[in-house]
Amino acid sequence: MSNVMESPFKGESGVRRLVNATRNSVAGLSEAIRHEGAFRMELVCAAIAIPVALWLAGTAVERALLVGSVLLVLVVELVNSAIEAAVDRISLENHHLAKRAKDIGSAAVMMSIANAAVVWLLVVIVR
Repeated sequence: MSNVMESPFKGESGVRRLVNATRNSVAGLSEAIRHEGAFRMELVCAAIAIPVALWLAGTAVERALLVGSVLLVLVVELVNSAIEAAVDRISLENHHLAKRAKDIGSAAVMMSIANAAVVWLLVVIVR
């Protein structure tokens, strides 16, 4: 048996685990909307881009690519925000590893936005 402490909620299963996971996910989205300006901005962009994608796309695959690329930006932003919060929880002091973690998370967001831009260019413009 491991000496590593684990969450007491790890033992839950079935419907109770699903309910708790859903509650935690909704709480996480709420926290991101409340405290993360970049996420709010990307959410507004997604609220515009997704209906436009559904209107512009000619096929189901095109719709999936356009919508998926937008949703990926939101997912990566959530992960980046979680990294930043965890780093800040550990310490607010300047440290090169904290900066590296935050910069890499930011780079991931930038790459997901670049991916969305390329997908949209290829699907909408190049066709």
